[in-house]
Amino acid sequence: MITLTINGREIGAKEGWTVLKAAQNVGIEIPTLCYHEALSSSGACRLCSVEVTTKRGRNRVVASCLYPVEEGLNVQTNSEKIKRLRKGLMELLLARCPRSEKIKDMARQMGVREPRFRLEGEECILCGLCVRVCQEISEARAISAVNRGTKKEIAAPFYDLAETCIGCGGCAYVCPTGAIRIEDNKICLGDKIFKELSPEEVKKVEEKFGAKETAAEKG
Repeated sequence: MITLTINGREIGAKEGWTVLKAAQNVGIEIPTLCYHEALSSSGACRLCSVEVTTKRGRNRVVASCLYPVEEGLNVQTNSEKIKRLRKGLMELLLARCPRSEKIKDMARQMGVREPRFRLEGEECILCGLCVRVCQEISEARAISAVNRGTKKEIAAPFYDLAETCIGCGGCAYVCPTGAIRIEDNKICLGDKIFKELSPEEVKKVEEKFGAKETAAEKG
């Protein structure tokens, strides 16, 4: 058992846990958008950033979903530095996805009403959850992130229907903003169609996820 301190509270954590896991285990909330407990962590959104000080006195800002716990670690999840960082990140996300109810709600919680940046009107925040669930759970590898920088997007190979897609609906289920959706028997992202579902596939998706809320609906 490893002992560390989070927000002045001494807690225990298991070897191999991340700071985020340790915090969640004792009910300390850290905001996330690109994290899901069933998938590997990527640190894409950086909203889970925290301030850590090691036993040797080194202070730094890290993504808590990636940073492993260590003996004597001191963690601040809501310091003034972290608040400013998250607020800036939320401004960027709100400018990218100004219509997303999930983003707007999180922004309000952090005191962000209007971003200082140009509005883009996107839906996808490029968190990568859909790609990881397709690779790690479905093992279909039907979608991926393509291009770089400002042209980066989520797409199927050659921007065509994803032939390897098994129609499980996992990508829509984990999407935090509802950018990927299932409607009219299709799995879509904006005007891109990843998969046209048969009635049997639609039934399977409804049986699997129908009684559950999507990540976006959970808010």
